[in-house]
Amino acid sequence: MAVEANPSVKLNKIEKVKAEKDGLAVKAELDQFIEQGWENIDKSDLELRLKWLGVFFRPVTPGQFMLRLRVPHGCLNVEQLTALAEIIQQYGDEGTGDITTRQNIQLRGIRFEDIPTIFKTLQRVGLTSVQSGMDNVRNLTGSPVAGVDPDELIDTREMMQKLQDAITGNGEGNPRFANLPRKLNIAIEGARDNSIHAEINDIALLPAYKDEILGFNVVVGGYISAQRAAMSVPMGVWVPAEDQAVVDLCCAILSVYRDNGLTEGLRENRAKARLMWLVEGWGEAKFREEVEKELGYGLADAAPTDEVSQDKKDHLGVHPQKQAGFNYIGLHIPAGRLDADLMFELARLADVYGNGEIRLTVEQNAIIPFVPDDRVEAFLSEPLLETCSVAPATLSRSLVSCTGKAYCNFAMIDTKAQALAVAAQLDAELDIPQRVRMHWTGCPNSCGQAQAGDIGLMGAKVRKDGKMVEGVKIFTGGQVGHHSKLGELVNKGVACEDLPDLLRQMLIDDFGATLKPAI
Repeated sequence: MAVEANPSVKLNKIEKVKAEKDGLAVKAELDQFIEQGWENIDKSDLELRLKWLGVFFRPVTPGQFMLRLRVPHGCLNVEQLTALAEIIQQYGDEGTGDITTRQNIQLRGIRFEDIPTIFKTLQRVGLTSVQSGMDNVRNLTGSPVAGVDPDELIDTREMMQKLQDAITGNGEGNPRFANLPRKLNIAIEGARDNSIHAEINDIALLPAYKDEILGFNVVVGGYISAQRAAMSVPMGVWVPAEDQAVVDLCCAILSVYRDNGLTEGLRENRAKARLMWLVEGWGEAKFREEVEKELGYGLADAAPTDEVSQDKKDHLGVHPQKQAGFNYIGLHIPAGRLDADLMFELARLADVYGNGEIRLTVEQNAIIPFVPDDRVEAFLSEPLLETCSVAPATLSRSLVSCTGKAYCNFAMIDTKAQALAVAAQLDAELDIPQRVRMHWTGCPNSCGQAQAGDIGLMGAKVRKDGKMVEGVKIFTGGQVGHHSKLGELVNKGVACEDLPDLLRQMLIDDFGATLKPAI
């Protein structure tokens, strides 16, 4: 849905591109693009509109594209994961995958001419990449142990799939929601531990009882960007835990956001275009009023409290399910990086030991559910667990990282390899008595969510000995769970080479770590 031309309204350059041609229009032009070669595609199509199909041109790897999937709730099956492994296997050493902080998978090393074949493969296994980039709703997140968590209040998987279908036109592309002022994140929690990081989602639903009926309190406006990080705020409403009620509410919020982008200036300045700017500009009362107008009925007031009462779980290790005799087993995927062999092995373990499901987490790890009690010991003896441990060391266990400069032109530092190396070094040197969530992000866009970590590291250029070198800004104090808050900037620049010494002292001073005895 293109923005109508209006000479009295000033549009930013991205909005001008969208006004010229819908992002989804490139779907019909893909064969033509492939025939002419990616080098000859119009820049606006290559660098922007292809993202509506989930296809990302990466300047640091020209000719090797990134494909971002939609994996609502982080739920995959053996057939799907095997298909993804086969897709990247044919690209040799360059083919990799990443689990993202939205329970999603991104495939790298994709050749442009193979995209139509890949799309057919995705369709065959029930996956899509449509509307996964630019000004669209991003991957929908929920509890990674929905349906198996003994403490769960509601299994939100079917609800989430219905919401994705409504937003994406059943995976074919939906112009109704393909032109928002900016990207938008939605998360729905069915458990008690805020596994979704509600505080940094534009729309988040938290379980809450009202008059002894289970439903959701709604918070809106949370986001992290290069310009600003904002905690979500209560919308002041409650909706029953019914699929259609939730879908209708989310679609109404999206419509209000979309339709008021011009009149409220959101399409003029992209730095002030996220949903929070509309909420703050109007105030919560007017925002609620406009959403109710879109719905055509009033919403119930929020319940006094929600049911998020537990610390954030990381789901690693062996855990009994609500189904007697079965367990879900969380595997640590170092820095969320996947290769084809690892993906094939995860699929095999899910097939041999479980029910064929693989779940992804916002911590970039994987879970295999429905492992019978009498099969757990054999599962834990599998060779893959030497790489993907169920009980990694403290810092490695809670490490989160964006992709870094190896693939992203915005990143100022290498993140994944450096994050793993620093964590391994400090884990070897220190006894750390408590969980420490260390989040690495390569640039201020904060895909690695530096502000959500106990310690957050954001790539930056810093001066050392009169020279500009790779370094990081440091954030501390981010909390998740039922006492969530964003971390604060405490150090504006440390050279990467000095980071281990500084972090070692931080862990000793602030987290009770002690040096291990010298051997």
